[in-house]
Amino acid sequence: MLRLGVNIDHVATVRNARGTPWPDPLRAALLAQEAGADGITAHLREDRRHISDADIARLSEALHVPLNLEMAATAEMQAIALRHRPHAVCIVPEKREERTTEGGLDVAGDESRLADFIAPLREAGSRVSLFIGHDPRQIEAAARIGAAVVELHTGAYCDLDTEGNHAARDAELAGLAKGARLAAALGLEVHAGHGLTFDTVGPIAALPEVRELNIGHFLISEALFIGLGPAIREMRARMDAARRG
Repeated sequence: MLRLGVNIDHVATVRNARGTPWPDPLRAALLAQEAGADGITAHLREDRRHISDADIARLSEALHVPLNLEMAATAEMQAIALRHRPHAVCIVPEKREERTTEGGLDVAGDESRLADFIAPLREAGSRVSLFIGHDPRQIEAAARIGAAVVELHTGAYCDLDTEGNHAARDAELAGLAKGARLAAALGLEVHAGHGLTFDTVGPIAALPEVRELNIGHFLISEALFIGLGPAIREMRARMDAARRG
């Protein structure tokens, strides 16, 4: 079964715009859980622009589905993850000036440090994922340092689809497919995410090596019009249809 992880970051973005307790990211997570999400993803950024430390504590206590904590590879974030011991930790690149995560980790260029960084997380029982592009060098480095999972960055594929550049989009999709095959052959579990919508999810969901999709911004956006539960159920239906072929 192809799993769906729902990212709730941008519920917190709306909350923080007014400095009120509403809308509550935990309530969104519980609604997503009820609608059939297989997990909840939350990115605790260094600048705390959306998810807060208190959100992570509340999610850790209240959820019945796995929590996937996205974070940068810093000592502060490692300490937080070791304190809460979430089911999964996804290491992502992070720049303060970016609007959202841009590109994947350079695992090949930072192999020794990342190997040391993820070792305590693995020992604490968290499944460690690395958010990377489909470059074979990055996938091979992820396997060498002992990551359990790679999450392939689908942002370029989605952007090219939005731009109507179908030739480049199809080439990017082919690269993602090749990367997924390599990762699986190296014993890595393959996830994918970033920018996926109802229109773009099908070809990614159809990749047989992909075990989980993590989707957030589009689902929260669609929830403004049809509700979070219906948005999740529609995404799940499209994923399942693509998987069946």
